[in-house]
Amino acid sequence: MGTGRNSSSRDTKQKLVDGVLEIIRHQGITAVSARSVATAAGANQALIFYHFGSVEELIAQACVLATEARVSLYRERFAAVTTVGDLLELGREIRVAERAEGNLAVLAQTLAGAQGSERLSQATREGLEKWITEVRTALERVLDGSPLAELADPAGLAHAVSSGFLGLSLFETVDPDGAEQAVTALEQLAVLVDVLDGLGPVATRAVRAKLRKTGRARARPASDVS
Repeated sequence: MGTGRNSSSRDTKQKLVDGVLEIIRHQGITAVSARSVATAAGANQALIFYHFGSVEELIAQACVLATEARVSLYRERFAAVTTVGDLLELGREIRVAERAEGNLAVLAQTLAGAQGSERLSQATREGLEKWITEVRTALERVLDGSPLAELADPAGLAHAVSSGFLGLSLFETVDPDGAEQAVTALEQLAVLVDVLDGLGPVATRAVRAKLRKTGRARARPASDVS
């Protein structure tokens, strides 16, 4: 009996999660209410408060659960990345797939909702961090031994790449051609990085020395630069 009740409870929670995500995808976060979610899920709206405590908490948990489900689909692909170019190509594929699934619309809406809700802000950060973790791990592996490894911070790059793709995905709704140009430019930079990694030992040492010198110059306070 207990197992049956637990299974029924999980099914109800999943229906509520699916229901709220469906509303956000097609109507926006402002259309979310206990009544609208209950209708979409085919459940009593009191169950929202029983399982989640509030509509806001339901949205927050749905955001994190949905992101984890999507990220898990790509973990093996991230693990197979061997170049920066591979990583950007995977990013392009994910961007197209997530847009088609309506998940970029969900992210855009939760980002908007997060402006006035600390709980939604926390959930959105948690969801984004799942993507950033995969990107950071791939970058650490790809840049290991590269001349750029001494200058580039994989964690910072992961945030930059992830936020860049997010921004491009939102920008794409108003200027598709501009977003495509930006992605192409990033891919051209990736080619440069991959070329640097393919240099011979003498050239690699020269590039590494130049990058170190540039890094030290940038690190010096402006008053120390003559």
